[in-house]
Amino acid sequence: MSGLLLRLAGPLQSWGERSAFTPVRDTAPFPTRSALIGMFAAAEGIGRNEAIPSRYHDLRLTVRVDRPGVRLTDYHTAGGGFPKDRTPATSGGSNKGAAVITRRHYLADAVFVVAVTAPDETVERLAHALTRPHWAPYLGRRACVPDEPFLLRPHVTDPEEELRTRVPLSRTPPRTPHTDGQDTETITVEFLTEHPPPTGEPADPAPADVIDVNDVPVSFAPHGRTHTGRRIHRTQVPVPRSLAGPPHTLLQRLIAYAHPEESA
Repeated sequence: MSGLLLRLAGPLQSWGERSAFTPVRDTAPFPTRSALIGMFAAAEGIGRNEAIPSRYHDLRLTVRVDRPGVRLTDYHTAGGGFPKDRTPATSGGSNKGAAVITRRHYLADAVFVVAVTAPDETVERLAHALTRPHWAPYLGRRACVPDEPFLLRPHVTDPEEELRTRVPLSRTPPRTPHTDGQDTETITVEFLTEHPPPTGEPADPAPADVIDVNDVPVSFAPHGRTHTGRRIHRTQVPVPRSLAGPPHTLLQRLIAYAHPEESA
């Protein structure tokens, strides 16, 4: 088992959780398993009507929340003020007679780093596809383009340990270190894991919140999307303060991490 690391950052992200094509298009507060597997499948050229490959079933996903982002809502219309034949089409082959109104929810300025753990052959296949994708990846919706670097590392031995100890943090460290006996050499960061965090060690994270979500894809078929549930664990984990830094150094630190051979 090994893994790869993705950095999901951009002006806007939207990770649909409960809505499909409804007047209100919601977003989860973090990347969903369905969206990430859909991203991998698209990169490999697997269409929506094709079966989801079994190799995706055993992927283990861990999300580090560098910045949760700010929620915003876009009041969106399509087709208003036009003749019927120039309004949005319907599934029955006709056209809607009036404007389509939706309220679309986004996360602005959010940053997530995802550790993907899988068998070595799956990691190699995914890394190749994400480097040369069949269909371009996006952050939940096609209009949400990811920043670079997107694929931070195509192969690491222990991607979750990399999240905790080495991947640059897209966050400015607190201006005033804690002086009430707390560790000033670490910063507390939220992690979302698909397995319970370890317990029993002095440096272990705080007790986790357990969240039940319905985002495990069974089918991506446009008229038959189905999902099942999973349980994730949300906890606060101390990471080295050195992973954070001034905003003007972030891109340089990310490039140095993503391409260590060029910065050596």
